[in-house]
Amino acid sequence: METARALLLCWATSCAWPAVAAATSRLKSPALPILSEREPLPSKGVSGCSFGGRFYSLQDTWHPDLGEPFGIMHCVKCICEPQRSKRKVYGKVSCKNIKQDCPEPNCDDPVLQPGHCCKSCPNGESDRQPMETLFDGYEYFQEKEGDLQKSYNDRSYLSSEDMTPGERTDFVALLTGLQDSWMPTSSGVARARFTLTRTSLSFSITSQRMGQPSKVVLINSDGSTVFEYRVPRTDTDVICGVWKNMLKSHIQQVQAEQIRVSLVTASGRREEIQGKIIKHRALFAETFSATLTSDKEHAGMGGIAMLTLSDTENNLHFILILQGLIKPTHTGEWVHTLLQSESRLHHLLREMRANITSYDPDFAEVFTDLNSRELFWLSRGQLQIAVETEGNDPNQISGFITGRKSCDTLQSVMSSSEALTPGKTGAVGSAILHLHDNGTLHYQVQVAGVASKVIGVTIEQKPQRRSKRSVLYDLTDAFSPSLGGGHAQGILGRVEARHIHMLLQNELFINTVTATHPDGELRGQIHSLLYGGLDARRHEMPFLLAGQFVSPPVWTSAAGHAWVSVDEQCHLHYEIVVNGLSKSDDLTINAHLHGLAEIVDMDDSSTNHKRLLTGFYGSQVGYYTDSCNRKICFAKSYSGES
Repeated sequence: METARALLLCWATSCAWPAVAAATSRLKSPALPILSEREPLPSKGVSGCSFGGRFYSLQDTWHPDLGEPFGIMHCVKCICEPQRSKRKVYGKVSCKNIKQDCPEPNCDDPVLQPGHCCKSCPNGESDRQPMETLFDGYEYFQEKEGDLQKSYNDRSYLSSEDMTPGERTDFVALLTGLQDSWMPTSSGVARARFTLTRTSLSFSITSQRMGQPSKVVLINSDGSTVFEYRVPRTDTDVICGVWKNMLKSHIQQVQAEQIRVSLVTASGRREEIQGKIIKHRALFAETFSATLTSDKEHAGMGGIAMLTLSDTENNLHFILILQGLIKPTHTGEWVHTLLQSESRLHHLLREMRANITSYDPDFAEVFTDLNSRELFWLSRGQLQIAVETEGNDPNQISGFITGRKSCDTLQSVMSSSEALTPGKTGAVGSAILHLHDNGTLHYQVQVAGVASKVIGVTIEQKPQRRSKRSVLYDLTDAFSPSLGGGHAQGILGRVEARHIHMLLQNELFINTVTATHPDGELRGQIHSLLYGGLDARRHEMPFLLAGQFVSPPVWTSAAGHAWVSVDEQCHLHYEIVVNGLSKSDDLTINAHLHGLAEIVDMDDSSTNHKRLLTGFYGSQVGYYTDSCNRKICFAKSYSGES
């Protein structure tokens, strides 16, 4: 064990990493996606899949329906795949974004017809390939190794719609002052978002109108505490935490919506707010959010709004969850939903009316056809949404709409495999982004291992034509070149609302252009990396992993980045994201501890300077996602005699 400790400390303190500079008004519909899901049980002895409140037989395919106001997701197709075990055949749901499989229309100005995913030629002009032929049979659910060799490679285009049910489940909670006494215990309101993955529950919590929270407590239906998290003092307004190694009974209680979350303060007058953790389909598409509070002290009122833009029109869909606005003695009451502008002294822009009750106070609606000024205010966090009751003494709660907040990291690994013209250059790029409430986007980009000068760094959307890139923002002026790469750091101050929506839906890319690769040598999708408890990636840039760092260099299409930290107890924590691996590489991935980090197959004779991370004595928690963009996320705990 002394040898293992020596290797760990030497690597952490004195071994060199590659030098890369890093600066730092209509009635409510009875069926809403905001309602919790109740999965039906299949008929006894029948194999199949439960999804979205319906049962599907094996091999059934469908487009998921999120209900009003989001509707059918025409660009997502799901299948009930048969799975075999030793005793029986059962079904597993797999869903795929089919937008990247759309044929290229054979006309100059294709249009998107209602109820379709792909653009087509207007006036009956012929397209190059009938859409139906693309999705015949089962093939499009499988990734083909041959796809990696195509000159136009967009296998990396994955959105949040691609998540296979079962990999992760999102929950939300609205926390308000307790109502079991004559006066609520706090004026505070909080919004908590939870993500359940296998045996862990990660959470992001934001609060308003209350003191500094000191702990987060999860309580079951019996009133017993099942988890408690002490909130550290930080410079951020978001509480980030993870409940790891959950018992199966606790996982089932979360899934059955039998857990409540409590936020408690310690300093000054003790405050406590609580709310029930519930599952919501609206979380699937949410890109903007708001927390609604009241100006009245100890009112016990609050709400949260989950919002998203339409994919093709400037319609702002929203769902409101309200608490305490309608008193239990009232059977029903009309409320007004208002959209106001901060920059015009709360100038009223839109208004709609709905009837709600205290027992079912949630509703969904759409603000249609936002104009350019309203979209500008939306992008800057200057639109306020308010809900008020009618009568002589109306109640009102309100809050400003901002981009969705969470503890997840917006990041991208750029590899030559994901370039529009794929290659094997052994180079790597890495980008970390942070979206602020006022719509500004802070970015940090690293590039290393390129053989020619970097002449362009851009944020792009998926190309509409093979030969034409869709550049949204040019970061080249902020790029500082160095030998074999360089770095960029800056702030984009004019990000449009549509692009914020696309960013938070994982629909944007980072592209690095070099002198020898005019369309881009390195490219990667910007996607949100789920918070797993590692604080290093909230404060530090990751280390780069590239074939060019290996001795001798390896001309690989893969690349990666990693966050590594050693705590005061000599526990090693690390998180690795790898991009550009083909299926033939998947079975040979190992994470080793080196003087230099590598992504490469190595023979057994080269073990004198490396250490398999999973070989340390201690406990290990791992998470692995089987997709094109590989993520290996470990928290390694090491202990031994000194």
